[in-house]
Amino acid sequence: MTPPARPHLTLSVLGGATPTEFAVAQLPPEAPLPPLGGEFFSLTRTAEELSLLCEAAHLPPGVRHQAGWAALKLHGPFDFGLTGILTAVLEPLREAGVGIFALSTFDTDYVLVPAARLPDALAALRGAGHTVEE
Repeated sequence: MTPPARPHLTLSVLGGATPTEFAVAQLPPEAPLPPLGGEFFSLTRTAEELSLLCEAAHLPPGVRHQAGWAALKLHGPFDFGLTGILTAVLEPLREAGVGIFALSTFDTDYVLVPAARLPDALAALRGAGHTVEE
């Protein structure tokens, strides 16, 4: 049986031609929620940690973090029953040797790549047939 073709998706770079720099931070699991700002952020609490993804300019002081990420938004919404959406993006990035940090919302997915590798990521995605808006 022939595997289904990868879907061709439309993505955009958050911040456009001047990509917004993002950071991923780790706080203790019992930490209070930090004050949040910016147009895009995500908080996830588990028994082991409180993780924050936010614009680097809004990073709380003194937290363990890794900055230097650029974010790509997959244009959704995507039905929960669809399969292969993230794979269609992650495979070309893997083949190009670009590491990722992914997260999902109710309607869509976001893939963050090291900002220094953004040109490589965009070339790989376009080469895979995706449309990328900057």
